[in-house]
Amino acid sequence: MKDLLRPSRLAPGARVAVVAPSGPVPEQRLQAGLDVLRGWDLDPVPGPHVLARHRDLPHLAGTDAERAADLQNAWCDPSVDAVLCARGGYGAQRIADLLDWDAMRAAGPKVLVGFSDVTALHEAFATRLGLVTLHGPMAAGVDFVKNARAQAHLRATLFAPETVRTIGSGGTALVPGRARGVTLGGCLCLLAAELGGPHTRPSAGGGLLCLEDVGEETYRLDRYLTQLLRADWLEGVRGVLLGSWELCEAYDRVRALLVDRLGGLGVPVVEDFGFGHCEGALTIPFGVRAELDADAGTLTLDEPALR
Repeated sequence: MKDLLRPSRLAPGARVAVVAPSGPVPEQRLQAGLDVLRGWDLDPVPGPHVLARHRDLPHLAGTDAERAADLQNAWCDPSVDAVLCARGGYGAQRIADLLDWDAMRAAGPKVLVGFSDVTALHEAFATRLGLVTLHGPMAAGVDFVKNARAQAHLRATLFAPETVRTIGSGGTALVPGRARGVTLGGCLCLLAAELGGPHTRPSAGGGLLCLEDVGEETYRLDRYLTQLLRADWLEGVRGVLLGSWELCEAYDRVRALLVDRLGGLGVPVVEDFGFGHCEGALTIPFGVRAELDADAGTLTLDEPALR
């Protein structure tokens, strides 16, 4: 797996665009998130359609064209230093084919932050732009606006990434051992849905794969993992980090499935790593070389996530 380009860290006064590539955004939470960002001495600029809602498909924040335009225009604006997604939901897949990847590549590297449905964009930015991205809390997410740890970890990653070279929150080894590789992953159902698409990598080979999900029954998680296994997408993976499984079935059932589907890979697996749809979610950079120590429950980056 090749090295990806690390964007520059943020500095006080940096201009950050807040866009909604997926689901509709609650205005009150958006305003609360913008206030947090202003408190960091950032200049947050909401996209024109960040509070929009599709007329016929209310699960989408505006039309595909509107959401794609907000993301692309923010990325290509030379005054913008980072693009923060407002929330997940669904819809990022629908805009990936509408983006002008050549123009976005020409705009140069910037910081992208998001998780959940934004998994589709993490994959696209890695394959089409060759860029490190941040799997972290979103500007209008309840996990961000109300949680000090989530805020502190994202802020440190953005402004002082050398201070968060080792990431961990007491995770335990599902399969013990150490492994080196390049971080990638995200929401399990999105990774399965992206298989064979034009903006996803052919496999997770050489990677330290981060997996989490929300609100899924165990048989559905089984289906997603089995799909990845049958497609040989997990062939050559070096290690697995498991985040949160909020609103899924009882964790003992989920855990049994994870052991069944991942235990045979012959690589270290750490559970309860503290990223994803959970309180105090950690920010995990995707596309950086790192070492996983499943026994210690730590991920140590070779370099800071941002330059």
